[in-house]
Amino acid sequence: MSNEDVAPMLQPVESEERGMPKSGRWWKSVNKQRHTAIFKDKPLKSSWETKMKKKADQQAVKLLQEQIRTKIAEEKAAKIEARKEQEQRRQENERKGEIVQVITNTAKLKKTKKKQLRSIQKRDTN
Repeated sequence: MSNEDVAPMLQPVESEERGMPKSGRWWKSVNKQRHTAIFKDKPLKSSWETKMKKKADQQAVKLLQEQIRTKIAEEKAAKIEARKEQEQRRQENERKGEIVQVITNTAKLKKTKKKQLRSIQKRDTN
């Protein structure tokens, strides 16, 4: 066999050696077809029972979340209320423990210094 006989039998492999892309992104692959031409599978259909089961599960989760939220809110409100009561008791105890001196002669108030007048509290004596 000569080279002339072999040449028609061997066909050169068509290689798409493209040059550098215009954008310079050599790693990007060249798309042969449009995105819309790609065959898409139909989504799998679920049965009515599975849909209803899923819906019931979601409702149960929502109900549980709501219960947890209300429980947390109640605990927070109870904590705030207890704190207020504690503060009130503390103030009452402070008042009980104070040493009080009643000023019967109001003329003394006119003589006292301004700095001392600031510390004087006017209260109900009953």
